[in-house]
Amino acid sequence: MKRKEFISKELLRIGAVNIRPKNPYTWTSGLKSPIYCDNRLTMSFPEVRNQIVTDLVDIIETHYPQAEVIAGTATAGIPHAAWVAERLNLPMIYIRSEAKKHGTGKQIEGTFNTGAKIVVIEDLISTGQSVIDAVNVAKGEGADVLGVAAIFTYELPLGKSAFTDLTIDYHTVTDYSSLIKAALASGHIEQEDLAALEKWKDSPENWS
Repeated sequence: MKRKEFISKELLRIGAVNIRPKNPYTWTSGLKSPIYCDNRLTMSFPEVRNQIVTDLVDIIETHYPQAEVIAGTATAGIPHAAWVAERLNLPMIYIRSEAKKHGTGKQIEGTFNTGAKIVVIEDLISTGQSVIDAVNVAKGEGADVLGVAAIFTYELPLGKSAFTDLTIDYHTVTDYSSLIKAALASGHIEQEDLAALEKWKDSPENWS
């Protein structure tokens, strides 16, 4: 089994991902989705989180070997960023969604030198907006952001175009296409569900 499908199978096994093509979830944006993904659950399963960290490290060593600092997005990206930074023996920071409204008013916790080469760790990419906001915050503080490494991407057109527009590179441990293959192979969905699930990825706003 390919690595991406193996991780997808593990996410399904522990309940970090649930698929309901006939009873979709509703995101905060109002968008209907046949899939709910909560990678924070992987924290509770050492064998799964260790494999994810290994794959994130592989992504960084392959695509961003110049990395000097690992950045996690608050809050879901923080634990995996910490484990990756530990494996690579690199400094770590984390980036809040907004600046603190008390104390020093920081949006970035931790420190780095101006021009430091940073990789941002995210748990999942949907529209990509939250991690792109984090990238822009880091750049605004003088970081040289090499790219993003995430656990999962929905592969939505909006997310892909957002990274293209910002000219930011990204790589993921697994993705929607691999998840669907793993779900079919493991019996989490039926063959008859495939067409609807593939349609959602290509045009989620028109999906029903």
